[in-house]
Amino acid sequence: MPQLNRRTALGLGSVAAAGVALGTGQVSALADSTPPAPSAATPDGARRLIAEVYRAQTARAGGTWNSFITVADPDGTLVPAVEDMPDEIVEAYSVNKIAVSTAVLDKIDRGLLTLDQRVELTAAIVIADGDGTYWIDSAYPSSLTLGHVMATLLTISDDTCVRLCGLVCPALELNQILVAKGFPKTQVRPVANPNRFFLGLTTPRETHDLLQALVRGTLLSAASTEFLFTALRAPVAFTDGIRRTMSSDERARIATKAGWDADGRNEAGIMFDTTGRPVLTYAMFAHGQDDPDNFGATHPALEARAVMGRRFLDAIDRLYGPVTVKAMPSRRYHPSNGG
Repeated sequence: MPQLNRRTALGLGSVAAAGVALGTGQVSALADSTPPAPSAATPDGARRLIAEVYRAQTARAGGTWNSFITVADPDGTLVPAVEDMPDEIVEAYSVNKIAVSTAVLDKIDRGLLTLDQRVELTAAIVIADGDGTYWIDSAYPSSLTLGHVMATLLTISDDTCVRLCGLVCPALELNQILVAKGFPKTQVRPVANPNRFFLGLTTPRETHDLLQALVRGTLLSAASTEFLFTALRAPVAFTDGIRRTMSSDERARIATKAGWDADGRNEAGIMFDTTGRPVLTYAMFAHGQDDPDNFGATHPALEARAVMGRRFLDAIDRLYGPVTVKAMPSRRYHPSNGG
């Protein structure tokens, strides 16, 4: 299947000629003590602002942070805004569900699997105490398409879907695919059953680079890339962190995946400007904060990311330039009342 060109519908050219007004969405109360930041009207200004907000919010949240955040120049060149121990190997938790999906989609691109191929969901494979919805269903066995499995894996982060992906892409094969694609540190952790694994390890820089390879179309086919980003930008995708204090339209401009376990709280993704150009790429892995048994939006690391997300999006919305490519399409959110 064909690969996306670097300057195609994913919007890797420059941003809109008209200036984009600074957003005014509500910001968490944690932002009150953030010092005044420099102007974000240029990429360098945006990077300085992002660095200051990051420093203030991670200091408030406490614990240890490993992060890599870049802001693209008008020509698409990536320049770091935050480099906070980005090459340390960290527990990825569910952020590595992007890597798992990438491996399965790679096999689809090579004709070894199909999105409409079915896998069996049995009672034995269900993770009864994990995230997701399949554990609620008491009608087993049933069957699901791989498309359904990966959509659920990437949006509501269903843990049972990890095992379902393992049925068609065993752990060792999955790791080999990632190594071949240039990601030797982003690996799942095999167990005795070859079709099961823990979600494993990564580094902030490798997660960042994997997201960039996806958005530039150098990792998967155009169809697989669109599938993955459509899921990560969906309204049902994670909203407790970076996307928390945003409108539905703003949330649709952010592809994000979070991961958590024990005292770890992670999130990685890409922010697009209003023309569809991918401007800001972030990979943040945090652990050691207070309240480790709180997996909700009031955890200190998630409170910090909520402030960062609002400030980061406002910063990139101050940037402007000539439009040279088609914007990445975004589906506007329309709730349904049934019928």
